[in-house]
Amino acid sequence: MPRAGEVWWADVPYEDGPGSKDRPCLVISVRGRGRGRTALVAKITSKHHEERPGVIALPAGAVGDRRGRQSFLETDELREVRVDAFRRRVGAVDPGVWERVRKLGAR
Repeated sequence: MPRAGEVWWADVPYEDGPGSKDRPCLVISVRGRGRGRTALVAKITSKHHEERPGVIALPAGAVGDRRGRQSFLETDELREVRVDAFRRRVGAVDPGVWERVRKLGAR
């Protein structure tokens, strides 16, 4: 079960159309009960998009991939993901990063 402040690999919906992608994400909050439970997440990408506001660099290896690449947290577009779409927990996000983003779900 995902918890706020954790990095997970999950099936995250695309921002601009139908479908989804298995990708790392940071859980901001978990809502609902039972089968309707969802998590509000910020997606994590390996590509830095300078034109996007709210991009936060994460330490190399933060998403638990084999290559240990640097990753970037995109905080400008949060997504709702069904709890059953989460497949692998990576661990807790860096405490400094969590302090910067933990209130995003309160918007």
